[in-house]
Amino acid sequence: MNYRLIYVVSDSVGETAELVVKAAASQFNGVSANTKIKRIPYVEDRGTILEVVSLAKQDEAIICFTLVVPELRNCLIEEATRQGVMYYDIIGPLIDKMENSYGIPAKYEPGRVRKLDDDYFKKVEAIEFAVKYDDGRDPRGILKADIVLIGVSRTSKTPLSQYLAHKRFKVANVPIVPEVEPPEELYKVSAQKCIGLRIMPEKLNHIRRERLKSLGLNDEAFYANINRIKEELEYFDKIVDRIGCHVVDVSNKAVEETANIIANIMNKQNG
Repeated sequence: MNYRLIYVVSDSVGETAELVVKAAASQFNGVSANTKIKRIPYVEDRGTILEVVSLAKQDEAIICFTLVVPELRNCLIEEATRQGVMYYDIIGPLIDKMENSYGIPAKYEPGRVRKLDDDYFKKVEAIEFAVKYDDGRDPRGILKADIVLIGVSRTSKTPLSQYLAHKRFKVANVPIVPEVEPPEELYKVSAQKCIGLRIMPEKLNHIRRERLKSLGLNDEAFYANINRIKEELEYFDKIVDRIGCHVVDVSNKAVEETANIIANIMNKQNG
């Protein structure tokens, strides 16, 4: 035989096992190039295992495997031992040690790494979405969003969008300003996707004054004027009444608390 054959057996895709095998083979001069890997993915029954072990015996091959289901794992070990086939359990011993260390049982569910990867990429996608459609930058995002936040300036629209993005919600936010008509998309999207962020005038006045101070500006500016704030909030009320959406009072709430309230509203509607 001009090459060395290794069977990679998995109850999922088998990428992890193949990478480990390639990494190990690379440590031997000339072996890596002459090593042929045959991947057997999505193994779910004893029959497949018996067939693979028989082929490995015939080919004088090694079996490297990532089988998390105990019955399949034990079946392969027993059959390989019986036929004198060399094998290596890549993930089983580590799961056993973790169980002993953590004091809790493993899930023994194939493909969980891939599910975690999918979850990660959904989170990244949601974060990128929140950045792209922040502060009404592109009204087209309103129709694509899972959640549309509506509020006057300094009602935590941006931090809320980012926090909810980490919960895998795609969020667009729209600033409400009396002199500017909201984008028409806001009246086309489902009211169930919209959340109005209400705040008490006095609280907003304090927040805006502190914001101006932090920027080295006069805290008596029009932006922080209490009458101007009341005008903005009255306009905000007209907009959310027209839409007919949920409204959450953010006056004395942390961003995390408000985000959890919004997430619960959405999950109830979708569930």
